[in-house]
Amino acid sequence: MNSIDFTPLYRSTIGFDRLPSLLDKALRSDTTSNYPPYDIEMVSENKYALSLAVAGFKRNELDIQVEKGVLTVHGHKAQDEGNKREYLYQGIATRSFERKFNLADHVEVTGADLQDGLLTIQLVKELPEEMKPRTIPINTEGSQQLEHKTSDSKKVA
Repeated sequence: MNSIDFTPLYRSTIGFDRLPSLLDKALRSDTTSNYPPYDIEMVSENKYALSLAVAGFKRNELDIQVEKGVLTVHGHKAQDEGNKREYLYQGIATRSFERKFNLADHVEVTGADLQDGLLTIQLVKELPEEMKPRTIPINTEGSQQLEHKTSDSKKVA
């Protein structure tokens, strides 16, 4: 497998330390499994919905966890030993699964619903106040400069 040199990215960005490792992990990951299928929907500017098709799974057979910016959805189908069925054709998958999704900074899971065979997970991106865009005033030669005072500074006449 070819490796990608992220050095040019480091030259022009600040604070994206996680990005190269995410890209590298995505390129190396095993993409042969596409079960269960899922949709990622942008509900509004800062709200998202992740829907997974989990037909046949009950609420107690599903587990959702978030740890270190990774959302993990587990599905473990309980084996029903008392009800052996003889299938002529079995096209509905009921195998166990694990799906992982990397979350961007400040994306939080706010809830989950299971309805009509779809597990829908609500996510919201909440930027802290200090990270929201703000205007920085530019001083000119004729305008008054702000003074920086410390608690132990002394006034000199």
